[in-house]
Amino acid sequence: MDSAKLLEAIIDNAIDGIITIDSRGTVESINPAASHLFGYSPEEVISNNISMLMPDPDRSQHDSYIHNYQHTGNKKIIGIGREVLGKKKDGSTFPFRLAVSEVFYRDTTVYTGFIHDLTKEKLAEDKLRQHALELENIVSERTRDLIKLVSELEKAKSDVSLSLEKEIQLNQMKSKFVSMASHEFRTPLSSVQLSASLIDKYLEKPDFASVTKHTQKIKNSVQSLTSILNDFLSLEKLEAGYVVVNKSDINLVELAEEITEEMQMICKKNQHIVYQHTGDVGKFFLDSHLLKSTIINLISNAIKYSGEDTFIEFSTEISDNICTIMVSDNGIGIPEEEQINLFEPFFRANNTGNIPGTGLGLNIVMRYVNLMDGKLAYVSKVNSGTSFQLTFEQFN
Repeated sequence: MDSAKLLEAIIDNAIDGIITIDSRGTVESINPAASHLFGYSPEEVISNNISMLMPDPDRSQHDSYIHNYQHTGNKKIIGIGREVLGKKKDGSTFPFRLAVSEVFYRDTTVYTGFIHDLTKEKLAEDKLRQHALELENIVSERTRDLIKLVSELEKAKSDVSLSLEKEIQLNQMKSKFVSMASHEFRTPLSSVQLSASLIDKYLEKPDFASVTKHTQKIKNSVQSLTSILNDFLSLEKLEAGYVVVNKSDINLVELAEEITEEMQMICKKNQHIVYQHTGDVGKFFLDSHLLKSTIINLISNAIKYSGEDTFIEFSTEISDNICTIMVSDNGIGIPEEEQINLFEPFFRANNTGNIPGTGLGLNIVMRYVNLMDGKLAYVSKVNSGTSFQLTFEQFN
């Protein structure tokens, strides 16, 4: 077989493009694959400079590449495969891998370029990059969702822990309630039963002085039971969120005098409530029901924890849109180390002894004052008494 014809057949049927140029960059041959890639017929390319198949900047610099190589021997293209862009007849470009070899033939130097189209590979790379970007976005989105889910789980865990803690506190409160209620209710009920039985006997004599004495005991016991029930009802309404503040302009002096008269009736022997008001103004914007319950609780405590033949100081003052209410006694006081728990429900100081009480009063007072946007302060010392101060500010 003729070697020349075999070589020509191989070149014409090669999958990759093959172009040969002379030392001046003039195209001497182009195979069908290269013609198809660039969109030119062989006649449109042969005898023209190879730069016609290149976009800038390679187009304007190509001849200098060959010239520099011929004079310096510094190879920038020859013998080195690299990726370049080709320019088609329609002006569009496409990527290909170019390998250039130098051939010496009959005292002539010929440069042969082997062109492998990279269009499909680049498209595949672009798709791969796109898929990678999409995957990255999906991973990022999933990560955000996971972080959000973890955050929600942590919140749920915190809520469950808080609910569990509240449940434990509720159970403890229930236990305290059962224990305290069984004791606090039993004492006045036993007193009522005993006094009622004795009244029957004294009526047979008759001994009206003793009847009156035990009738008063029954009244006191009923008052004690009423106070306990009121505390429970108040606490239940507070816990359920049923307590609504209804502020209005109230006559503070009239309310205080009414409270003083009512509470004086349940004072111990020779106990006296001394009330006074300071200021030219007697009206203030407050909730009369909550305020009355608050003051009654404080005065009730003063009566319980003070002895006979004592004074309970009760004062009100209105000045510069500020209302100050004070209740002071010289009773048993509160131990300093126990004052930290003073407003906890069911708390009772160790020095209260057999003095009846639910331990709910001051908790209710604090919550009522907070509902009315007021402030509560106190000073207490064992065997020297206790003073409570309520402060309310009226904004114009």
